Amino acid sequence: QVKLVESGGGSVQAEGSLTLSCVASGYSVDSGCMAWFVQVPGKGRDTVASINKWHTPQYSDAAKDRFNISRDDAKNTLYLQMNSLEPGDTGTYYCAANRYTYSCYRGPSAYTFWGQGTQVTVAS
Repeated sequence: QVKLVESGGGSVQAEGSLTLSCVASGYSVDSGCMAWFVQVPGKGRDTVASINKWHTPQYSDAAKDRFNISRDDAKNTLYLQMNSLEPGDTGTYYCAANRYTYSCYRGPSAYTFWGQGTQVTVAS
């Protein structure tokens, strides 16, 4: 059984930083695509960043230059380092995984396994 558990969310002031973690069990983080999504109330989940099994990242326009997605294969953990946070980054962040090995930067329907989400709130 695949389980993804996020942590690291919280409340920060604008320009602050947070690092989200996603610990996987029943799934090897180096075996396929992994990604972070964000959701705000009343809207669908948007792709923030993805990483393939070769550690190649891709980012949304809003995330590039400020966020960094990475993976520690030994710890079976995915990370999202978020810098220069803006109020528009507020939302629930979800970690997700699938069995693909290419084209990881996709919408939520391409992902099979999901965490429970962690809330990020950025105050102006």
